[in-house]
Amino acid sequence: MLSVQCLVTKSYKVMLYPKISIVTPSYNQGQYIEEAILSVIGQNYPNLEYIIIDGGSTDNTIEIIKKYEKHITYWVSEKDKGIYDAMNKGIDVATGEWIYFLGTDDLLSDNILIKIFQI
Repeated sequence: MLSVQCLVTKSYKVMLYPKISIVTPSYNQGQYIEEAILSVIGQNYPNLEYIIIDGGSTDNTIEIIKKYEKHITYWVSEKDKGIYDAMNKGIDVATGEWIYFLGTDDLLSDNILIKIFQI
């Protein structure tokens, strides 16, 4: 079943936005992760969940995640078996119709999700 969120714009046109899950696997990426998080939470996309799966970082990664946790749908920091294990954990908790893996040293372009998924 397709789950969508309806949004009424000022022009009263109904627009549908598919739910997108963005998963960021991380391990000791404190030097990069804040910019990645900001690029996600600044998207202004109305049907987005953001998931961070951290492999038990010992640097400042967790402090940065906690700084933005009100904007993060789900996050966990626990030992894992590497990036693919973290990605699979993200898939397990994701509820979106679309899943996108964003590396900690990657950024989303401004409003790219609206540009791609606006119907």
